[in-house]
Amino acid sequence: MGCTARDVAGALRAAAAVVAEHRDELVELDRAIGDADHGENLNRGFTAVVSTLDSGEPETPGAVLKAAATTLISKVGGAAGPLYGTAFLRAATAVGDASELDGAAVVAALRAGLAGVQARGKAVEGDATMVDALLPAVAAAEEAGGDPAAVLAAAAAAAEKGAESTVPLVARKGRASYLGERSAGHLDPGARSTALILRAFADAAGAA
Repeated sequence: MGCTARDVAGALRAAAAVVAEHRDELVELDRAIGDADHGENLNRGFTAVVSTLDSGEPETPGAVLKAAATTLISKVGGAAGPLYGTAFLRAATAVGDASELDGAAVVAALRAGLAGVQARGKAVEGDATMVDALLPAVAAAEEAGGDPAAVLAAAAAAAEKGAESTVPLVARKGRASYLGERSAGHLDPGARSTALILRAFADAAGAA
């Protein structure tokens, strides 16, 4: 079963609800190693995405993703807006004008999103960033195959493990890197939010 524009919009609404639910957790994670604004910024951004969708859902999955991208880039401060916005924008470009996304298209979108994040943030595996959640998520999605629900379920599970892997790491990118060795022992908030969002997408796809 493929993902329509309505399905993608529903997944973004689910992600917004999850971000709102975990706002305080993300704030506290960021307080330990950053500006304490990740949860608030992301919640504001996804709330704005929902408002954009409420004003009229685009007709294709790619157009929905592009609308989310432009909203996040314009509404979210800090690093989260440009990084998530670029991820969604690259994903939108990857799926093009297709009216429905199959599993392979979802994999392509995830892969493009990862490439966008890395191009924007210059982070690699082991830098203790959202890339440590996205890289294994994409690898798992590519290996899983199947329909969008199966692809996203595999990606979400891998992202959760990837996020946990940031705890012992010394941050090499972002504000956390200013702490040097003291950044070790903390779950990266960007990796955590990535895992939360992918889980929300997976749950939405599974329920569709």
